[in-house]
Amino acid sequence: MSVERVEKKKTLDLRKKHIGPSCKIFFSHDPIKIIRAKGQYMYDEKGQQYLDCINNVAHVGHCHPDVVKAGAQQMELLNTNSRFLHDNLVLYAQRLQDTLPDKLSVCYFVNSGSEANDLALRLAWQYTGHKDIITLDNAYHGHVSSLIDISPYKFHQASDAELNQSVHVAPSPDVYRGKYRADHPDPATAYADEVKDIIHGVCEKGGKIAAFIAESLQSCGGQVIPPPGYFQQVAEHVRKAGGIFIADEVQVGFGRVGSHFWAFQLQGEDFVPDIVTMGKPIGNGHPMSCVVTTREVAEAFMSSGMEYFNTFGGNPVSCAIGMAVLDVIEKEDLQGNALRVGRHLTRLLEKQKEKHPLVGDIRGRGLFSGVELVKDRLKLTPATAEAQEVIYKLKEQYILLSADGPHRNVLKFKPPMCFSTENADMVVEKIDQILTELEEALGMKLHNTSNVENDSIKRKLPTDEHGHQCHSGLAHNRVSTQGVPQRTKRLRT
Repeated sequence: MSVERVEKKKTLDLRKKHIGPSCKIFFSHDPIKIIRAKGQYMYDEKGQQYLDCINNVAHVGHCHPDVVKAGAQQMELLNTNSRFLHDNLVLYAQRLQDTLPDKLSVCYFVNSGSEANDLALRLAWQYTGHKDIITLDNAYHGHVSSLIDISPYKFHQASDAELNQSVHVAPSPDVYRGKYRADHPDPATAYADEVKDIIHGVCEKGGKIAAFIAESLQSCGGQVIPPPGYFQQVAEHVRKAGGIFIADEVQVGFGRVGSHFWAFQLQGEDFVPDIVTMGKPIGNGHPMSCVVTTREVAEAFMSSGMEYFNTFGGNPVSCAIGMAVLDVIEKEDLQGNALRVGRHLTRLLEKQKEKHPLVGDIRGRGLFSGVELVKDRLKLTPATAEAQEVIYKLKEQYILLSADGPHRNVLKFKPPMCFSTENADMVVEKIDQILTELEEALGMKLHNTSNVENDSIKRKLPTDEHGHQCHSGLAHNRVSTQGVPQRTKRLRT
């Protein structure tokens, strides 16, 4: 390699000097310097192996040889833009469409999930002639200006943020912590009616709905699984108002949920979005993404008279890599692995819920799982500091996991798809040990959790994996935070 190898301290110093300070780093008090990776493992500069439970980008495994080979071989031949005819573009588009419902037949290739979602909004605005967008609370759809506007996960962090008047936020369909919970007779209808009410309010003020956009499963929002039937009802309300439905599969597509190739398919065969956006896993770490839509939406976009061109979108190298990812998913039955290992992981985590009062909820599909930690199962008081303690303790044992959600108390599993049952066994065993130690220190017992938040022990106040302090009963000589804490700044992972 021609790149100079430097000491970790110098790497950190150079980062502080030359990289924007808003670009956060994991475990800021003691960041990890990763120099190589393979499969579900990453390695630091000393050769220490870490089990990666975070990386849904390295979908088929870090540096998969088939994917690397496909990219390298095509790069030796040609890489150019899509204005020239090339088989890779059309064959890959055809292959991708084969995984989708028939009506989703037209592809636009771009370079990131943010680009894909931004283009999806443009398609919706042009097709409908309307402007208003409905998004979900705690949603994250990307970092460009149009997407920050529709990403409460981001704009809630800014104290001076002004909500775009054409953006409307519906409640997240969270049946554990949300407005309508698992004991509701029909949470899908109740949450869909919230969207219906928003549409009515917009129309009363003279607005018109262009689109409803949602992650098929909310990731940054805390691994939220919408109740079955929710999307169908929302789509009915939105389409009746002249809008369209955008399913964001950037985090959860390509077989991660195990039972289906696309997470929106969990809602049932009778639900088909008007636009699907893809990113992250599509290139296994190579920067590429895609928007797939109907012929009608695509034709309307063309009728604007403005050509759409993307310099790198759909280039031969990207398409070769994308094709190789699909090949590996099929050849190694990674969708099946996600189903099998995901079920095994869920069973293990459910046993932890039976054992540990800190575990409030287990939810997920396939290799997309969340463990919500709470200090009180009745009040659902978020165990934010405790979640960060788990993350740090796992890191000390060379396991990389992250925490997210509006209160940063949800442990997130979204590992490479080659993650094994042995990996799951090891991680859950370590989590079990850490939770046991935490609960002993807090004086928690499964049959008496209501007063946990009032317990105090003498421990150093922890910080989260990005350096933010977490206030809770883990604090030394501090009054523990009561009730639901304020939103803290978060980094999408």
